[in-house]
Amino acid sequence: MRRILFRDVDVIATFDPEGRELRSGWLLVEGNRIAALGEGAAPAGSFDEVVSGRDRVMIPGMVNTHHHLYQTLFRAVPGAADKELFDWLVFLYEKWRGIDEDAVRTSAIVGCLELLLSGCTTTTDHLYLFPRGKEKLTDLEIEAAREVGIRFHPTRGSMSLSRDEGGLPPPDVVQKEEEILRDSERIIARWHDPSFGAMVRIALAPCSPFSVTQELMGETAALAREHGVLLHTHLAETTDEEEFCLARFGMRPVDYLESVGWLEGDVWLAHLVYITSDDVRRLARAGVGMAHCPSSNMILGSGIAPVPEALAAGMTVGLGVDGSASNDASNMVREARQAMLLARVKYGAGAMTARQALALATVGGARVLHRDQEMGSLEAGKCADLSLWDLSALEFAGAADPVAALVHCGAQYADLVMVNGEIRVRGGRLVDEGLYGFVPRQREIARKLVGGGR
Repeated sequence: MRRILFRDVDVIATFDPEGRELRSGWLLVEGNRIAALGEGAAPAGSFDEVVSGRDRVMIPGMVNTHHHLYQTLFRAVPGAADKELFDWLVFLYEKWRGIDEDAVRTSAIVGCLELLLSGCTTTTDHLYLFPRGKEKLTDLEIEAAREVGIRFHPTRGSMSLSRDEGGLPPPDVVQKEEEILRDSERIIARWHDPSFGAMVRIALAPCSPFSVTQELMGETAALAREHGVLLHTHLAETTDEEEFCLARFGMRPVDYLESVGWLEGDVWLAHLVYITSDDVRRLARAGVGMAHCPSSNMILGSGIAPVPEALAAGMTVGLGVDGSASNDASNMVREARQAMLLARVKYGAGAMTARQALALATVGGARVLHRDQEMGSLEAGKCADLSLWDLSALEFAGAADPVAALVHCGAQYADLVMVNGEIRVRGGRLVDEGLYGFVPRQREIARKLVGGGR
């Protein structure tokens, strides 16, 4: 069993239930688990590697609770970059319908690399776009995440309501419901691993109220519960969505969610911008989790999600970078900064501290995915998922609080990232340098799909 000792770490912010911050700390990894940690003199013994943490802050690996990895091919697209959600979707569906297996694999690798470098060790993905004849794209994403070495919780997404039937997507990117359910069951059987510390877990994720039928929502929930996997969807992102739900279903989004059997503790929802105080209380009572996507909500002009209210009501809240076409970055530490800033814009300077934002990005995300017994905090027995940040870098010069500095001072890339006991980033660079070769391939694919890509 490989033993790695981190010693002399300036601060280890554990984000455990006690909120410990260990000064001049040490942490011992044995195999893929944290064996022990503490302050002061590190334990003696034989180690395969000793890593100096001098001038470093250590935090748990961050958990991304909402993404669309294929959208890393569609950053800053003219004609979409300044549109609100519905118009943005209608425009980009015409570009997205051209994705193929190479595009999905390459974009998944590039998106996961970007997340990994930003201190993210676990990511979800919501792949709901399956052009005709390309039904097994989720498998390619899983293989891509394995190549990168990131912990992966993909969701088998779906769209079944085309614009011909009153939805938004074009007919050639939606699927028949029986096809969706059949492939969902196949994906669970092949890839879902419920064991402690699993590197791959599956969830099921109909896209949104305006792209799937009520029947598919209910049947997907039944299938997920039969197999013990989580459920995910977009909800209450914009006023357009609320108007759509009222016109089509005669009810607001959270009421619609309840009507299809989704107001349960095995569900987490992306966005939740337009929810009332009563909605917040109902979601909290039901144990529904929230993927807060501040950058996406700002770029699309969707609004400000009531995150402080949700936290006060007892909701479980994590962070999501959302698709790169609605964020243009896949960077978790910057998303934590955005969460803090956006909460303060609406609720005041005391609405969210830097540590609270980092908690959303770490243990909050782990709770959303029902994995807080495995990850999200630095505790003995948990998965060895962590990151180190170099305080001697220019952006931190003069910072008095090293933990808050990660958020306040605009950190971008971690110095070292470990996933499941394996060091994947060292000195701010990928250990597997060959993975950088996917960047020019990504640019080439993007140019073909969009035109003018750099």
